[in-house]
Amino acid sequence: MGGAVPKQYLTLQNRLVIDHTLQTLVEHPAITRVIVAISSTDNWWAGSDYANHPRVQQVIGGRERADSVLNGLLALQDEADPDDWVLVHDAARPCLRQSDLDKLMQNLRDHPVGGLLAVPVSDTIKRADDQAATIVETVPRDRLWRAFTPQMFRCAELQRALEQALTNNRLVTDEASAMELAGRQPLLVEGHADNIKITRPEDLVLAGFYLDQQARD
Repeated sequence: MGGAVPKQYLTLQNRLVIDHTLQTLVEHPAITRVIVAISSTDNWWAGSDYANHPRVQQVIGGRERADSVLNGLLALQDEADPDDWVLVHDAARPCLRQSDLDKLMQNLRDHPVGGLLAVPVSDTIKRADDQAATIVETVPRDRLWRAFTPQMFRCAELQRALEQALTNNRLVTDEASAMELAGRQPLLVEGHADNIKITRPEDLVLAGFYLDQQARD
């Protein structure tokens, strides 16, 4: 975003981005605990509506996403069974629909691996050269999906997959990648494309539009 304030703490419709995100999770009847991974130098979390919520727990994040998620899983060891489902969601995705969350849980309830919300790619995809300026090839978009969150897996199996990836110095950008490296095949569950991740300044305006639209729906 290019600013001093992390994107999850920017203001969206008079609330923090992370508060929109957490509301959807905390209010879901099937979710019993929410773990928030916070940087050790975070000065903004205390201003969240959920900083002192009884079902929200803070843990210190790590250098990479996988480290942060692993810290969250370790914090659950005393209360979660190995086969309990866990959801991992980006704090900067404030437009998650309750219906998509329900659909993900329903589709994965009896699945042997788990999976994630995703949307099929509709744009033409180009691969660039090392300078990211010249097209090398057009990538066929058949069977390509945009990976979203939440991503949902069994607690112990996800922990093992992340630990294995970190031990082998394999950088994984999401939990499904770790599961794939462990030889598993997560399920893709199609969600709504408005489950955007706040990445650029214009995304805040778009997120506000989507939240207004969802409220009207």
